Amino acid sequence: MPEKVAANTINRGMLITFEGPEGSGKTTQIKLLQQFFAEKGKEVIITREPGGTVAGDKIRSVLLDKENGNLEPETELFLMLAQRTEHLKKVIEPAVRAGKIVLCDRYFDSSMAYQGFGRGLDPALITQTHQSFLCGFLPDYTILLLIEPEQGLERARHGGRKQLDRMESQALDFHRKVFMGYKKLAESEPDRFLPIEAAGDPSSISAQIHNELNSRMRGN
Repeated sequence: MPEKVAANTINRGMLITFEGPEGSGKTTQIKLLQQFFAEKGKEVIITREPGGTVAGDKIRSVLLDKENGNLEPETELFLMLAQRTEHLKKVIEPAVRAGKIVLCDRYFDSSMAYQGFGRGLDPALITQTHQSFLCGFLPDYTILLLIEPEQGLERARHGGRKQLDRMESQALDFHRKVFMGYKKLAESEPDRFLPIEAAGDPSSISAQIHNELNSRMRGN
């Protein structure tokens, strides 16, 4: 098992990632968790993948632009690894070493779910590739917001006001594979993952996340 970025203690810097299918409400819950930590006097950084750096944002545009069509699964994986290398080394690791809490919208497990389970690449190969280039890349905790793909995609459309990007526009069967992949990942690493049902009221979901994190941190 790869090493984590930081020790699991609220008194030190740490990386907490948010994962989930499209429309699972990650953005909302990240903002609410930022407020939760800020009230405890913690310095919090919010970032995202793909992206997080100037180069990463350019790679993000390639990955999400529908005009780029059907990229090969390996192409998606290596683009994600490239932006993640920049992101981890230039944003995440310096912040954690400085004692800050980093809240990241998508990270390593998105590659496992989307390029692994969704596209059919070997998840073990994805892990090995990351281990080869990114020492200590795993987050301290991963909050997994679970919502059925049909409901999540409807949310992502925002009542028709938003045009879906290249990944959101994939076939429903792809999104179902991603959803089931996330569940398998959570089952394989119960100490890191916090699976949360995300179909309900945002404030109730936020309270559950806070309670789960408090419980985990007190136990470490």
